[in-house]
Amino acid sequence: MDISVETVRELIEHFRLLDAKDGGGGAAQDAFDDGGNVLADLAGDATGDVVAGVINGLDVDEQADLVALVWIGRGDFEPTEWPAAVRRAGERATRSTARYLLGIPNVGDLLEEGLAAMGLDDEA
Repeated sequence: MDISVETVRELIEHFRLLDAKDGGGGAAQDAFDDGGNVLADLAGDATGDVVAGVINGLDVDEQADLVALVWIGRGDFEPTEWPAAVRRAGERATRSTARYLLGIPNVGDLLEEGLAAMGLDDEA
């Protein structure tokens, strides 16, 4: 995995803060090419800016790992399918990864479930 567990944990905390502000929701987006305007909705929200900044600062491989972890946490892929999940995430990355992830309700929980499924839940 190219992304560090520490970075994923940092993002989980920020996503949870956003969910708490949002009432736990967000506009669900099922594909990178959705035309949602999630980042614009978060304009001026420091937490949203931090999340988008962290995600946009990741390289493409780390972003693909992040999306693959969400998909594993959501049950779209099994942990044994990690290479396929990462490959698919890279193929579908036609728009902003930050926009996509910010549009998924409870994405912090899904990331945490993805880490647990991959056996990375006890790492610092």
